[in-house]
Amino acid sequence: MNYPNIVPGIFLSRPNRFVARVRINGREETAHVKNTGRCRELLIPGAEIYLQHHDNPRRKTRFSLISVKKGDKLINIDSQAPNQVLKEALQDGIYLPGLAHPITCIQPESVFGNSRFDFYVEAGRQKVYMEAKGVTLEQDGVAMFPDAPTERGVKHVRELTRAAQESFTAYVFFVIQMKGIFCMMPNDRMHAAFGSSLREARKAGVHIIAYDCIAKPESLCLDQPVSVIL
Repeated sequence: MNYPNIVPGIFLSRPNRFVARVRINGREETAHVKNTGRCRELLIPGAEIYLQHHDNPRRKTRFSLISVKKGDKLINIDSQAPNQVLKEALQDGIYLPGLAHPITCIQPESVFGNSRFDFYVEAGRQKVYMEAKGVTLEQDGVAMFPDAPTERGVKHVRELTRAAQESFTAYVFFVIQMKGIFCMMPNDRMHAAFGSSLREARKAGVHIIAYDCIAKPESLCLDQPVSVIL
């Protein structure tokens, strides 16, 4: 996916989950933060950031915060990006373990039970439910999810487990929004229930997959599979 009209800036502060104070070309501005997660290890005063400029006069802010530099890593924090890059990869015919045939149908936002999953996919006679999870937290090359407690995430994983038990093919797909990652694991210290639900899901036949991304200021693209350690 591509972002037009990207400009560099400096992060100053985050008054609330939705906005940040930033400096662009020496001028202080208010920007929309496209991620309501904590991102505490990323959004540090003085951090180098990249923002998208919007010309729409109806917007409350002229800028959206897209990505942040952490050391030598550029990390995309746009929470809408994982679904888009995964959709593009599915359309391009990404290989998925567990699928015996090419994908013939991709339907975003599909309901199963009490949950709305990111994708319903058909491949031959296989009916597939898939949930994408964006990952922005890393430590020493290890990507972790979540960065905050997520009861919604636990619910999704448990519903995918039920789908697998009812003979659907099911995937939890972690989209790691950066490069330089050696492995992916659940952040049990932050939310033990999510890690437990993920392990139970794998035992039930849910496919747990992670891919890193090539992150640039102006784009994000799914790249290579990353080992998931449970």
